[in-house]
Amino acid sequence: MTSKTAKLVKIYRTEDTSVSEILKEAVANANLRGKKRIFIKPNLSHPEYLPGVVTDPELTSELIGLLRNQNSEVIVGESNGFNYPCWSAFDKTGMQKAVEKAGGTVINLSEDKVVEVKFNSNTSIKRLFLPKTIIDANAVIDLPLMKTHEFMAYSGAIKNLFGCIPSNKRIYLHPYLPEVFYRLYTLFKPSLTIMDARIGIEGNGPTKGKPVKMNLMLTSTDALALDIVAAKTMKLNWKETYLSYIARKTGLQETDIKEEGVPVSAVAHHFELPHIDLPVKVQIIIYQHEYLTKMLFCSLDIVKLFQKITMTYRGKSIEVA
Repeated sequence: MTSKTAKLVKIYRTEDTSVSEILKEAVANANLRGKKRIFIKPNLSHPEYLPGVVTDPELTSELIGLLRNQNSEVIVGESNGFNYPCWSAFDKTGMQKAVEKAGGTVINLSEDKVVEVKFNSNTSIKRLFLPKTIIDANAVIDLPLMKTHEFMAYSGAIKNLFGCIPSNKRIYLHPYLPEVFYRLYTLFKPSLTIMDARIGIEGNGPTKGKPVKMNLMLTSTDALALDIVAAKTMKLNWKETYLSYIARKTGLQETDIKEEGVPVSAVAHHFELPHIDLPVKVQIIIYQHEYLTKMLFCSLDIVKLFQKITMTYRGKSIEVA
């Protein structure tokens, strides 16, 4: 029996319900009317638009149009990637043009003022430096995608918040990601999460995987609940991912989640897991150690060298196979 405090997650088939109707219903149910400033976090994990890899600019534009009818200001933000600037991604994906057309503004979080947030914690994460724009926002909206992740198995709503950390050296936080994700989730408290799963990514996501046509969208006012339902839809064991850590810290149990709309059982698809070859194994080992990460990812030149070695290795592997 579902408790009164159940976290609602709704699954839509986009063949049955239009994206416009899904967005209208999600906004109406999220109690966003009258907010002075709303911050939207898209997923711009690639410098060019690829369906399933990057948040759809047109969907973002339509969402902003709905929000601007009820609220003062809508800001869409992302931070610099390790090897490409955020402004380049805003331009080449078409996100900046779509946002401004709808009356919103874009911000490079790597250029924003930062606020030091300290934690009384017995973990290694004692503080984070976070963008003032998000800290000051009256509501946060999360626009993730349904993807696997070659280092973490699953990439979703809470993982998408990691891109809010303004320094491109956030890679140094990889040894502590479950705790970092927990802190971002509880600090930002997204008022609405909309996962565009019309196209999912399986295999070596979040950027190098294979597209899967799912024709789904998931919405919720709780990002963790949505992530758990999304992982189940992908036939991944969420309890073997970082989601289990966050659920344990927050006390959320699967029985606290109420699924609405299309049943998971009717749309679940087995997503191919990442292929953990030698380069991925090496990076996973590196990411487990803070100082090793800092030493080996201290410059873009070293990263490019590692990428070149990886491409050469994988090329040879394909030839041998």
